[in-house]
Amino acid sequence: MAFCVAAFCQISLAQVVAPTILQIDLADYTLYREDVPDPLKYGADPNVVGTTAFGPVRNFYRAIHLADVVAVNGQQAKGSFAASQIVVALRPEPTPGFAAGDVWRNGLATITLEILKSDGTPVGSLIVSGFTSGPPPPGSPVPVSTILQGGHNLAIVGGTGAFLGARGQIGALPPAGRNTSFTEDPVNRRRHGSGAGNWRWIAHVIPMARPEVTMLPTGPAISHSSDFSPVTAAKPATQGEVLSLVATGLGPVVPNVDPGQPFPSSPLANVNSPVEVTVNGKAAEVISAVGYPGAIDAYQVNFRIPTDTAKGAVSIQVSAAWVAGAPVSIPVQ
Repeated sequence: MAFCVAAFCQISLAQVVAPTILQIDLADYTLYREDVPDPLKYGADPNVVGTTAFGPVRNFYRAIHLADVVAVNGQQAKGSFAASQIVVALRPEPTPGFAAGDVWRNGLATITLEILKSDGTPVGSLIVSGFTSGPPPPGSPVPVSTILQGGHNLAIVGGTGAFLGARGQIGALPPAGRNTSFTEDPVNRRRHGSGAGNWRWIAHVIPMARPEVTMLPTGPAISHSSDFSPVTAAKPATQGEVLSLVATGLGPVVPNVDPGQPFPSSPLANVNSPVEVTVNGKAAEVISAVGYPGAIDAYQVNFRIPTDTAKGAVSIQVSAAWVAGAPVSIPVQ
């Protein structure tokens, strides 16, 4: 992995971290309602209990929401959605049993979205807190901003793994799932299913850092893999060629490296999160993505220019954990 360290490990210009949108699809969503006073009955009934055992929704009872993550931004994924909710039904013009308030809300919730790659490798979690139901806050991602009574007013208050320290807001399209009792055994949730398709959550995430191709005085730190000479107008890339780029902000690696410590040379530290390189918006083949040996927060990504890439100036963009960096331009001949 010979590299011109002096050229490619220069510090790039600081940039403001831009927000990103994650569309997270959930399946087999089930809402478990606290409808019995005896904890010994919780999770004991193997049958589908359904909603007929419930009276009207009242304030101050608890609910637990469970679902599976099945896709992020259209890419297959795994993971778990779990929410604990206390019903605090606020209404500007309340009827008996509801609480008086200046906003229309249904409860207070704490949510954890733990996201895995499709092979089960952990990527990271988003931690969420706030009001459920009611109109979404100003600036919510479209189409959440068009939902009047189900968008939620929930803040992303932190994260782990690839989403360490993330902030933002999150909302949902109308739910696709079923309600049941605390007495229903949750081991059968997937077998019983929701019967209503997937439920999409849309997260407006502001990460602590995002992937960025390192910039040098001569341009992006992208080189020909054959000799690691820079891609320039005098020596452009070619269709189907394997290139190497240096980037920052790709997140945790495997084997794990403590924060602030340099990446090892043996074994190489592979980027843990899904890494994607696009060329003019089309996904390129990513051959490898590793922490650059001896460097701190500098990664080498080898990728292949698609054979059908149009000649001329092309846009290169790197993403990790579905968070994309700013595009850069290189010449292709």
